[in-house]
Amino acid sequence: MDGYTRPEPFFTLLGLQIEEVTPDCCRMRLPFRPELRTAAEVVHGGAIASLIDSAGVVAVWSNANLTVSFLAAAQAVDLIAEARVIRRGRSVVFVEVDVATPSGERIAKGLVTYKLSSR
Repeated sequence: MDGYTRPEPFFTLLGLQIEEVTPDCCRMRLPFRPELRTAAEVVHGGAIASLIDSAGVVAVWSNANLTVSFLAAAQAVDLIAEARVIRRGRSVVFVEVDVATPSGERIAKGLVTYKLSSR
């Protein structure tokens, strides 16, 4: 995992696992557990939105906007987010995040806009 070493308590709370970080990309897993479900075995949409936001922030570094489109219910399954920078300006970065099951079923799509701050 190159370049990302800051501990995130929220990642621990949700159980998020960073699988891979490369320049402008992040692959992150949300392992299924009963506490993340709604009715039946469906993963809560808020957990999926948190996965999208978290993978996007690791791919970039301050969230200005988050849009989530839910494509299917995640039935008692781990989820994997892949975040890719689609445009990087001087002060704003746009990140596209796809959420799928390990078998490849598409669950959600996110578009995250980040405002970069000077460090």
